[in-house]
Amino acid sequence: MKKIGLLTSSLILALTTLSLAPSSYAALPAEQNGQPLPSISGILKAVTPSVVNIAAQGEIAPPENPFAEPNTPAGRNSPYRLRPRQFESIGSGVVIDAANGYVLTNAHVLRSAKTITVTLSDGRVFKAKLIGADQPSDIAVLQIKADKLTAAPLGNSDKLKVGDFVAAIGNPFELNQTVTSGIVSGLERSGLGIEGYENFIQTDASINPGNSGGALINLQGQVIGINTAILAPDGGNIGIGFAIPINMARSVLSQLVKYGSVKRGMMGIYAQDLTPALANAFGLDGQIGALVAQVFPNSPAATAGVQSGDIIKSINGMNIQSSAQVKNIIGMLRVGSGIHLQLLRKGKEILVNLVSADPEHYKKAAEQNNSFLYGLGLRNFSEETPTQGLVTGVQVVQVAENSAAWLAGIRPGDVILSANQTPVSSVQQLQQTARKGGEQLLLNVFQQRTGGALFVIIK
Repeated sequence: MKKIGLLTSSLILALTTLSLAPSSYAALPAEQNGQPLPSISGILKAVTPSVVNIAAQGEIAPPENPFAEPNTPAGRNSPYRLRPRQFESIGSGVVIDAANGYVLTNAHVLRSAKTITVTLSDGRVFKAKLIGADQPSDIAVLQIKADKLTAAPLGNSDKLKVGDFVAAIGNPFELNQTVTSGIVSGLERSGLGIEGYENFIQTDASINPGNSGGALINLQGQVIGINTAILAPDGGNIGIGFAIPINMARSVLSQLVKYGSVKRGMMGIYAQDLTPALANAFGLDGQIGALVAQVFPNSPAATAGVQSGDIIKSINGMNIQSSAQVKNIIGMLRVGSGIHLQLLRKGKEILVNLVSADPEHYKKAAEQNNSFLYGLGLRNFSEETPTQGLVTGVQVVQVAENSAAWLAGIRPGDVILSANQTPVSSVQQLQQTARKGGEQLLLNVFQQRTGGALFVIIK
């Protein structure tokens, strides 16, 4: 798993569980003071057969041998020859199609696996075929050839509310069919650094190693999430677990089953959260939506007429409240998908239709069109700084690694003050200057991380 903020990887563990352990309830009397005790055993009886144990075996390539002669592989019998390391990872999965034997799980459970084994709740064991895995969303689909499978009913994660009761089913520490319970502690959690696309359900249901890929269910017995990670500062469960919403997993699932991979399209904008201060600056009463900070030239958004300063209110009928939502919704759509935007521009509502483009095709076209600025996310900038006073220019909000700008030393947060010794105050002005040709682009850049400005050359 990846890190969350500054926490080490040991603090993030695989998950899928809940704290209604059946063994605990078995010791309780059926009644107390003449009243029946609450139980979800009826719900679990219908769902638990669909939750499986997954064991993935493989090997990790050894690091480069520091003792080998340069440009010469270490001899087969050399005492310094480094060998691959064998591993086995344990996780959980959910049968979502009994007829075809499809099992939904986390992609990180299967990373580098050569052999995958699925054990059903009734003890039957099958070798599994990997249909497809998508690392950015951490979703994978397996297939087993088995009869008499039970598929889990899938719910609607968009209907979840904070405080709803949920239960997690999985195989923590190889303890099959463990169930724990809790509530939905939060929704739409993002910015955690766990996955590329984050829209997590947060729950306090007890989750432990081996639960990754298991089911988070509601009290109707429907799967509403796939358990994926926990925060564990001291190596144990502290009641902060995260699950991928089933609606998000559905989109990836359908692509993996149909194509074997996820091929994401792009719209061609950089969006930012609409803070109260920005909402006030744009003359808005509330702060619902996401602000378009940049529209990439010649992108589908640019061609459709989307402009910097537009407020995205909805995408394909889904109301937008943050920039993370924009990234997730677009990221779950396959290239060539239709995108319907409801925008607010200077107080007027505008409807825009476009089709997502292949990012690789756009990348090549964008690089040819403006190679100096390719890979940069930019926005207009004008702000008072402690050391330089009012700084006006174009701020870098993201930089693609190994792009020409990255290699020149430009990093997020830098503010471009001039290009080829001409002051720039807008993204459009910078782009026009960069397109004028030449073998290099001379930029004067204010670095907020150092508090000073310097010249850099992009070639």
